[in-house]
Amino acid sequence: MKDDYQELVDEISALLGVPATLENRDFGLIAFGVHDSEDDTAVDPVRTRSILTRRSTPAVRTWFEEFGIAHASGPVRIPAAPEAGVFRGRICLPVRHRGHVLGYVWLLDDAAPGRGPDDATLAAAMEVTARIGDLLAGEAKAGTELSRELRTALTAPPGWQREMATAALRTALGPSADGPHVLLCVAPWPDEEPPARAVPGAAALCTVPWTARAGAPDGAEVRGEAGPRGGTGRGAAAYGAGSGGGAHGATRGAGAAVRGAVDGAGSGGPGAPDGAALALLVRLRSAEAEGPVLTAAARLRTAAGPGAGAGLCAPRRGLAGLPAAWGEAVGAARASVAQPRLGPVARWAGLGAYRLLTALPTAPDPAVSALLSPAHGELARTAESFLDHAGQAGRTAAALGIHRQTLYYRLSRIEQLTGLDLAEGEDRLLLHMALKAARL
Repeated sequence: MKDDYQELVDEISALLGVPATLENRDFGLIAFGVHDSEDDTAVDPVRTRSILTRRSTPAVRTWFEEFGIAHASGPVRIPAAPEAGVFRGRICLPVRHRGHVLGYVWLLDDAAPGRGPDDATLAAAMEVTARIGDLLAGEAKAGTELSRELRTALTAPPGWQREMATAALRTALGPSADGPHVLLCVAPWPDEEPPARAVPGAAALCTVPWTARAGAPDGAEVRGEAGPRGGTGRGAAAYGAGSGGGAHGATRGAGAAVRGAVDGAGSGGPGAPDGAALALLVRLRSAEAEGPVLTAAARLRTAAGPGAGAGLCAPRRGLAGLPAAWGEAVGAARASVAQPRLGPVARWAGLGAYRLLTALPTAPDPAVSALLSPAHGELARTAESFLDHAGQAGRTAAALGIHRQTLYYRLSRIEQLTGLDLAEGEDRLLLHMALKAARL
């Protein structure tokens, strides 16, 4: 498909004698013609950035859209604007299909009389853009069908619907369906589905309700675990772990995460289900070649906004295990919010204890419910630090910046609140797991 776009862009470049650039309606680069001019003004900052980063800035997009390109049916001439980095004027050829603009072909405009393309040549170029529009519409339709099948394969209970969706995906993807791939989860995802080309090797993508997780067995419905965009619940609170300096700052962040988990539980506000999760099925060159996916996934997490998480399942071959892979991706996304040290994109293989914690019930254990209340945030923070430091009083007191006697008093209060004996291994294990699970 990419080669088809490139051929059509090259055809327009040859027809008009100037390098052409093709972008989708969101100003994402699809293809560009070869530029061999020695004129430095021909490649201005806007075109350079578009080619190097495969996208334009919101300011540039706003500038061009002010000329009505989103509604135009023919070529639109746009003057130069050096203050905006547009050193040369542009000719925009809207790419349309059945009355809808799906993208834009951009040409550098020579404002000198008689030197730019004439109306007849531009009309011929518009005929080529119509063929590009047909390709983009076909790609969008195929993407919609793949999205539907992927969503069903991830969320349907065991049975004929899941099996038929998986078979349809396998047929659509051809031989690559049996190759290595990963599933990526970004949640909560606030906007419409991005184009599949946003992630290198993306085979299919879809959005699913953030209340549904196929990996909790057989598509059972569970509570969403990420706080709403811009909110102050679990997702936003967990980011506090990265603030402050040294161990004391990290400990303050841990306490904020625990308090955020408690505040959001059952409130219908922070921590409640929030829209959709973005799921992407991504092909890999090899099971070890995750680098490009991690980079693109980090970009998607940023686009999703504050409080979003991103996670990758363990690489696998074939499509039979998609629901389990989705469960891993969701768990990794939750863990990436709960524990920032796991990276902007958490990998299932690197979660450690969080692989088990993501499978635990979302409600806190009765023994630790009182400790997790907002009134006892300081004690919860102390308990987590004590257990993180393997019960070593000296290291814990230093990390918290308190005297040992203060630590001993707090530990006594923790035992009174929970009924647990911190000298007993199993009680310490229960408390540690409950505190870490509260982050999720």
